[in-house]
Amino acid sequence: MDGQEWDVYLAGEIHSDWRERIIEGAAGLDIAFSGPVTDHDASDNIGVRVLGDETSGFWKDHKGAKINAIRTRTAIERADLVIVRFGEKYRQWNVAFDAGYAVANGIPIITLHAEEHDHALKEVDGAAQAVCRTVEEVVEILRYVVGRE
Repeated sequence: MDGQEWDVYLAGEIHSDWRERIIEGAAGLDIAFSGPVTDHDASDNIGVRVLGDETSGFWKDHKGAKINAIRTRTAIERADLVIVRFGEKYRQWNVAFDAGYAVANGIPIITLHAEEHDHALKEVDGAAQAVCRTVEEVVEILRYVVGRE
C-alpha cells in the first residue's frame, strides 16, 4: 500500500494526549488523521448552540448526539482504519459504538486500552485486527501497514 495516503480515524477518550502522540509518532507516513470534536463542551453543546436551548438534559444530549453523529459516521465511513482508545476515566459507550460502526462497515479497527479492561472489551477486541496496550504499539503497526517496515 506504499504511496497511498491512508485515512485513520482516532476514536476514543478525549482526556489524554494519546491522539497527539500517535500523530507525532506517525510523522512522515502517508496518513491523514481525523477524529471527533475533542472539546467536550463544544461537542456537548453543539445541538443547543445551533438548534436552540432545551429544558431537558435528555433532549439537549439528543440534539448534540445527532449533530456529532454526522461528523463521526461520515469520517468513519471514509476511514481506511479506525483506532479505538478506551481510557481510564469514563465509561465510553460511544467509543464502543464507533468500533461497532466501523466493523459493520468493513473498516478494520485497532483497540488501545489497559489490560484491566480486557474482560469488559472482549467482544470489541474480538472484532479488532490488533489489541494494543501502548501508543508505541499502534505507531509500529501504522508504520508496518503503511509500508515503512
